Amino acid sequence: MTTLWQACNARRQRVRGQDRRGQIPNMTPITERPTDVATQTIPGYWEGDVLKGARNGSAVGTQVERTTRLVLLVHMDSTVAASAYRGFTKELWHVPSPPRKTLTYDRGKEIANHEQSAHRLAIQVFFADPHGPWQRGINKNTSGQPCRQLPKNTDLSGDTQRQLNAIAHRLNTRPRKCLVFATPLEVHAQLRSHSTVAVGT
Repeated sequence: MTTLWQACNARRQRVRGQDRRGQIPNMTPITERPTDVATQTIPGYWEGDVLKGARNGSAVGTQVERTTRLVLLVHMDSTVAASAYRGFTKELWHVPSPPRKTLTYDRGKEIANHEQSAHRLAIQVFFADPHGPWQRGINKNTSGQPCRQLPKNTDLSGDTQRQLNAIAHRLNTRPRKCLVFATPLEVHAQLRSHSTVAVGT
């Protein structure tokens, strides 16, 4: 049973900004991410996000590889962390390990199981600064494309992984100016066959 003193003390801690309830444990900040990430010439650096549906009751995960702009869309059974862990891990597991170096998220509570993901995928997980969406700009810019097919005010739980794969395939077969009008799939295939090649060189 919570005493009046405990309740008042908890309130004082929250007012002082010391309340840590709901925070993600053991986050590695984006400032510790390898400097190679900024060059966008070496594959394997991913950015992740969660698109919320109507009344935040459903969600779809997005993952974008910074160099190739390859998009993965992730079916989530719900908006809880366990669902995000299962969905993100399952989809990234299909990506060969050389192009799977780091993954950068925002600080949404859906990513609370990031340590399990890092262990399962042998990948480093980093977190952007609070209120710093520009630090994951490639994901944010790319997420606008599936958003047009997955409107925010709809229930996203009805979209199966097969349907999401079809949307991702359309995005990944669209020529991109930043890739000299190649498609993400073409660049990804080239990098898989020549693992040392760097985009733009």
